Amino acid sequence: MISLPILQVFIRALASSSRKASLALNILWGFLESDFVTFAIPNTAFGVFGAIASPVLVQGPSSSSTHLTATQILQRFPLILGFNVANLLIFDLANQRAPQSVAEDRINKPWRPIPRGQVSMDQVRRLMLVCIPVTMALNYTLGVWQQGTSILVLTWMYNDLRGGDEAFLREILISIAYGLFNSGSLAVAVGPGYPSLSIQGLTWTAVISGVILTTMQVQDLKDQEGDRTRGRRTIALFLGDQVSRVSIAFFVCFWSCVCVKFWALDVMPFLFIALLAAIVAIRVLFVRSARGEDARTWRYWCLWHASLYTLPLLAPRGFQGE
Repeated sequence: MISLPILQVFIRALASSSRKASLALNILWGFLESDFVTFAIPNTAFGVFGAIASPVLVQGPSSSSTHLTATQILQRFPLILGFNVANLLIFDLANQRAPQSVAEDRINKPWRPIPRGQVSMDQVRRLMLVCIPVTMALNYTLGVWQQGTSILVLTWMYNDLRGGDEAFLREILISIAYGLFNSGSLAVAVGPGYPSLSIQGLTWTAVISGVILTTMQVQDLKDQEGDRTRGRRTIALFLGDQVSRVSIAFFVCFWSCVCVKFWALDVMPFLFIALLAAIVAIRVLFVRSARGEDARTWRYWCLWHASLYTLPLLAPRGFQGE
């Protein structure tokens, strides 16, 4: 029999380990929190919805019997989400550990782990030394090592080379990153039987990257104070707040029409997308009385952006692309 003192020591050790694991997960979540819902989830949805609704997005076996069912694709959901979260974590760790990022976060996002004093910049550096090879191994196992390697290069350019502080280059890097995450998500969703994206798949991925390139700056409207402190040259600070807002409103409406045309949608889906686009455009132009309003506009943009990922599900039956 196990003696009572030994059992007590075991229970205390187990409780201590549980607390440490909970703290570690809480810290990791602190790095991911701002981007999980607005980045990891939509990119995962891109892969799932694209794979379920439209085989024309990928090249693979021509026999319809080899097409994955919706159930089979949904069973791969943890793998798709894991690909996005693992690569996003590398980016967030690199992004939040730089001294200029910490100074910015003390103004814009003081709840993050480094400004709160939960971890140091050097501890984050050491964590990255572990996370990067693990993530590279995951990408290789999932068959998306090309996208994963390119994401690491973009992470280096955006953070360590401070490409994210340069006007226009920042938007270009982010839009390319979205394309890599989205194409990787779709590849993981359909599995190794479909080795590459079709012309339609590449075009749809490029369209979403265009959306990001021209409208993602909406997130910067709410962070102008911290960006100015950091010296980041966002569109809103480089060209002016008014120019940024007008361009966002225009491109939200423009890309809504492009996406509806691409998927040859009927009137009702078009009205749904048009309504969300109108809300974003009106808010970005006329509702800017406080920083909180720009933050709410950003959330409406996220809703509009996420709705674009559902469009493959609404495409007419038998859709084969333009």
